[in-house]
Amino acid sequence: MGRAQLCRFIFGLLGRGAADRADPAKNSLRGFQRRSGTQAREGSAHEDSKMTSKVMDLIYWKDMERTGMVLTGLVVGLLSLFQLSIISVVSTLSLAIMCFTISVRIYYKLLHVLQLGDGVHPFQSYLELDISLSGEEAQHYMQKAIVLSSSAVDTLRNLIFVGNLFNSLKFLLLMYLVTFLGNLCNGLTLLIIGVIAVFSVPLFYTRHQDKVDSCFTAVQAHIDNIKDFLLRLTQGGGPPPDPTPGGAKPKAH
Repeated sequence: MGRAQLCRFIFGLLGRGAADRADPAKNSLRGFQRRSGTQAREGSAHEDSKMTSKVMDLIYWKDMERTGMVLTGLVVGLLSLFQLSIISVVSTLSLAIMCFTISVRIYYKLLHVLQLGDGVHPFQSYLELDISLSGEEAQHYMQKAIVLSSSAVDTLRNLIFVGNLFNSLKFLLLMYLVTFLGNLCNGLTLLIIGVIAVFSVPLFYTRHQDKVDSCFTAVQAHIDNIKDFLLRLTQGGGPPPDPTPGGAKPKAH
């Protein structure tokens, strides 16, 4: 009886494999699904690389006019928040943009009526810009957001609940320094400084890379010495570890 059941199981597997080979539509559908999934992942990676390239071009001033417009708009918008509420800034900016776009649209329409223009929509390129996301791309970005959020929460949990004493002490020192920074300026000022730094520091580094690297090397050496000192304090003090194998002292000649 056991052999009969084994034989029926083997014949069933063989028959299933033959049925799959005999059904080309099913196999082609599976192959199409695999190819479409691979193409979607490749398209998502390609879009990520294109977006990163555009951002880097802005930061490194590849297009001076575009970068200047973006930087000026960001700084002026943030400076406006010192005097106006964010609702007033957003509404005023929206009104200015709508007045500009409607005026340009009416102007082009009048040119077409007077037969002085071809009647092409002035913002047709923006209207035809594809900003939709496929299911694979939306899932990809959602997974990235979830992974980043989980990593941030996990790091914060380890710092607050002292998963590592040395890292928690560094976080405590950082928060203590931030209190002094909060007395000097507010978050909006820091945001403006950060925006200006994003558009200036990378360009400065590319032009003075050797000098900046030498300064960073010297600062990093001092930081490593301080970290080593604090690490030995958290471990109970004592002299630094002996670099020789086995702790044996080299003989003096």
